[in-house]
Amino acid sequence: MKTLLLFPLIDWARNSRNAGRLSMCLLLISLAACRATAPPAQENASWAAQRERLQALDNWQLRGRVNVLYDGESHTPRIDWQQQGEQFRIRLWGTFNAGNTLITGSPGRVTLEQDNETVTAPTPEDLILEQLGYELPVSHLEYWIRGLPAPAPAPRAELEFSADNHLSSLRQDGWTVTYPDPRQYGALILPRRVDVTRPRNDVRLRFVGLDWTLAQTTGP
Repeated sequence: MKTLLLFPLIDWARNSRNAGRLSMCLLLISLAACRATAPPAQENASWAAQRERLQALDNWQLRGRVNVLYDGESHTPRIDWQQQGEQFRIRLWGTFNAGNTLITGSPGRVTLEQDNETVTAPTPEDLILEQLGYELPVSHLEYWIRGLPAPAPAPRAELEFSADNHLSSLRQDGWTVTYPDPRQYGALILPRRVDVTRPRNDVRLRFVGLDWTLAQTTGP
């Protein structure tokens, strides 16, 4: 993964255009995952009910920041992510609107708009391959960000729970996802912070200050 994904991160620190594009790639490689039922955990009744509610949540918006860290290089763009069914709209930008990147997608088409350029591809994976020249594994971030393991064909996840039966971490496909700050949104528990790491390759994505809006009515 280090050679596939992270060498361009160093370039991003030197080139704002590449930075925004790479940030987008880190966030979007998950969005080609099929919308299927998540695999079962070593379950308790509280988690089973929570999982069912989260699986039904497909209309939402989150705002916050995402810190990307690799080999001492770090950047923290703002993120506005809207999901409506299988359609998504993700905007990334930095201080004074620098590196403004807009990505929209629906089944069979993903579009990236940045620096007055527009690029399209059938899937996020194809877009990354076209823009960066690398093949990347699907990370299933659309599920992880909500507090769910990614569905098959991803490997079965190992789940850990807190004392009050909230999902505290999961390990899946070589990645570790932790949820140190769950918050209550009505009947749902959604993360205020999500840490996504792959220790083997010294990769970290840290989503912080997440503010969720549910039942978003405006389309991407």
